[in-house]
Amino acid sequence: MNTGISRRNSEGYSDPTAYLALTAAMDSVERTKKTVRIQRTRNGYRPLVYICSPLAGDMDGNMRRARRFCRFALERGAIPIAPHLLFPQFMDEKADGERGLALHMGLILLDKCSELWYFGTTVSPGMKAEIRKALYLGMHIRRFTECGQEIPL
Repeated sequence: MNTGISRRNSEGYSDPTAYLALTAAMDSVERTKKTVRIQRTRNGYRPLVYICSPLAGDMDGNMRRARRFCRFALERGAIPIAPHLLFPQFMDEKADGERGLALHMGLILLDKCSELWYFGTTVSPGMKAEIRKALYLGMHIRRFTECGQEIPL
């Protein structure tokens, strides 16, 4: 297991006791986080989940799929956030600068979410930017097929 914890102390000597203590503490933290997530779900907590899927191209079909992905997240205890369903209702992707502004606003919303879920095999340039930002934020990322099967990363 790569925990990022060195087996050596600051002077470069092997320090297995400290290493074992620190890795055990990290394992404990991860188990606690998992328990808290389960308890929050049971107590009515629903995490904000950013829905990442293509929009350009077949916009009508992609919007239908995005609505289906949002429903999928809702049924799994999440609050789906899908800017590519919201912004096209009042912004024109073809208007000068509006696509860039919509992508920027989506990234701001992504920062408020606890997870990013992306769907399908096509990863558009906008999706790449969203996934890159989620990685930068250290966010939990999950990938699904269009049918809802989770694909391990």
